[in-house]
Amino acid sequence: MSKPIASLSLDLDNKWSYMKTHGDTGWESFPSYLNCVVPRVLDFMAQRHLLMTVFVVGQDAVLDCNRDALASIAAAGHEIGNHSFHHEPWLHLHSPEELSDEISRAENAIQQATGELPVGFRGPGFSFCDQLLQILAERGYEYDCSTFPTFLGPLARMYYFFSAKLNDEQKEERRELFGGLLEGLRPLRPYHWNFEGTRLLEIPVTTMPLFRIPIHVSYLLYLSQFSRSLALQYFRMALLMCRIRHVAPSLLLHPLDFLGGDGDPDLSFFPAMQQPAQRKVELVGEVLDLICRSHRIVPLRDHARSLAGKCLDKTDRPTFAMI
Repeated sequence: MSKPIASLSLDLDNKWSYMKTHGDTGWESFPSYLNCVVPRVLDFMAQRHLLMTVFVVGQDAVLDCNRDALASIAAAGHEIGNHSFHHEPWLHLHSPEELSDEISRAENAIQQATGELPVGFRGPGFSFCDQLLQILAERGYEYDCSTFPTFLGPLARMYYFFSAKLNDEQKEERRELFGGLLEGLRPLRPYHWNFEGTRLLEIPVTTMPLFRIPIHVSYLLYLSQFSRSLALQYFRMALLMCRIRHVAPSLLLHPLDFLGGDGDPDLSFFPAMQQPAQRKVELVGEVLDLICRSHRIVPLRDHARSLAGKCLDKTDRPTFAMI
């Protein structure tokens, strides 16, 4: 009997994008750690014979200094996804024309840098809106994965505002960062957004069934600061809950899961950055080894195509309905 599918993705947020969202000065020079992080991640994945989806920011793709690193991701066989052009986690404030430009500019830059035209999208900071989803559907995207069904969004935003250097205008831009309480009511299983004459598959980032608390790797690394064994037991419980509720996990990685404060002290505000890189990478390996025992890891594109022809829920509002 074959293992059930689980999908794996990496949001390739660069150093400047974290600094920009945090309100730090100097991000306009677009400091990059891609030449350090990407080889580390690719080697990590190759050792485990795993492929995933890597969501790339268009602004990174247009910079010559990042071209080799980004091309190496596609050359290794990983899917390339669209993570917007400017990486602004307030896409809901953009006009339809601005949203269309964000998508198309990122597409063009990513295709030129990697040779791949994205068929999947994730909004920065899990940011999305109805107009954006409709634009994706009209442009022929196979899936979106911008929803993050958790009740902890407001708490995460509060922590971010406390640690950030933001003025009132910047706080207003980011007032929906990580979503509100109603995000916790969205489905965990894939479903369709329906528009006139077209539809778009949504594959949510998985949170723990019933409790709707995060299980992505950055959160596990945060828990490991208090107890490594607790973090791993927490993830085992999440996998068990997914199996009981028939949820195919979609697990999320970030570049800072592979970097520590010893490698980039400028990003010390990010949770778990006090740990050395080697310790973090070891935990990431243990987490992926756990999920590989019970699931077959695939990129999100493969996950989406495995659902073709299946009857999924249709929704345009928060709901508990699942397939």
